[in-house]
Amino acid sequence: MRKILIVGAGHAGLHLAHSLLTEGYDVTVITGQSSLEIRTGRPSISQFTFPTALNWERDANLDLWSALAPQIRHQKLYLYPHDGSMRTIKGRTGTGNDYAVSVDRRVKMADWLEYFEDRGGKVVIHGVTVTDLDYFSRMFDLIVVAVGTGELGQLFDADTSRFSGARPRSIAQAYIYDVWPDAGEDENIGWGATAARAGNTILLPILTQEGPCHNLLLVDKRGGPMDAWPDRPGPEEQLRRMKDLLRQYAPETFDRVKDANLVDGRSTLIEGLTPQVRNPVGVLPSGGRVLGMADVVVTMDPYSVQSWNNSTRCARAYFERIVEHGDRPFDEEFLVSAFDRFWEFGLPNQQWAEMASTWWDAGDMAPFVYEVLGAAEKYPEVADRWLQGWDYPPDYANWLLDPERALAYVAEVKARHGD
Repeated sequence: MRKILIVGAGHAGLHLAHSLLTEGYDVTVITGQSSLEIRTGRPSISQFTFPTALNWERDANLDLWSALAPQIRHQKLYLYPHDGSMRTIKGRTGTGNDYAVSVDRRVKMADWLEYFEDRGGKVVIHGVTVTDLDYFSRMFDLIVVAVGTGELGQLFDADTSRFSGARPRSIAQAYIYDVWPDAGEDENIGWGATAARAGNTILLPILTQEGPCHNLLLVDKRGGPMDAWPDRPGPEEQLRRMKDLLRQYAPETFDRVKDANLVDGRSTLIEGLTPQVRNPVGVLPSGGRVLGMADVVVTMDPYSVQSWNNSTRCARAYFERIVEHGDRPFDEEFLVSAFDRFWEFGLPNQQWAEMASTWWDAGDMAPFVYEVLGAAEKYPEVADRWLQGWDYPPDYANWLLDPERALAYVAEVKARHGD
């Protein structure tokens, strides 16, 4: 039985651990936090679990919350150009009966970690150094590193040969109650907003330890108008400033949250983040190799809310390559091939994040984007394709990322409708 060590109890690492355990591998997860410490800790940046990732979680018996979590079947995106206008796209999250959910990371990771141990997986609660990994490399056939901070993160050099589009980001987040639905709409619609004069806003229904509520997320470039947290304000003051920023830059969202209150004293987050791509293979002092995964090697721009989508795709790609590899050694060629399998999704996702985060850099969106936007406002199939692309961003390369393909697609839709 092949022995695999996964360092870190995050989204990607635990998904991979459960999948491998089901296939009969001897899997150990080592983490610096117990499930109780995760459950009672500070929040992390919240993410969607889009329909495809949610279905994969069901396949692995990891969808533990759909009966409780708000089901996000529709999305609405507001765009605020420099001219003071407001444009809106509203569409379906998935096809058929599919939907997305969002679950507080503290709930999701603590439950997955406890479930992994209940299933017979080995869990070690301990910090890990590079020296420790050197020792473990003699005990395990493969080491996957799923935590990229501190000393372990230094194992993975920046990979300038791969597309990154890195820009420093300022992030503020709050879990809130008393969010009112828009007139005639269900309260469980996911909302997004992007403003030419500021950054991006996400308002999404989420399941926390206290039950369903909403997550409010503001993302801007470092030094931008929504980077308003240099003094690290307390929770109540942070929420007050967030509302004030929404009043200026995303008024429709402000109308929904103007009476909102924090869920509890651990409801807020302020964080800085710089997206990056790193070399997936880390070299230990003894010459051994370890494989980095998900956020360790590809940190997504939070503008595009793709971190958990990326981590799920990475876990699935690594799982498939490990199983296919059989009993052969996990050499460097294998490690690179596993990452390359994931990068088939990761690269188009990075390209989409680059487009979404630079729409306003030239002062306005490109003219062809307005053509697509107009079609999305008129034809539901265009709006659906735009919003369902968040589930599978590589589809954007077939139409939205390229001006000629985008205009051809709009013309095709118009012709189909006799316009």
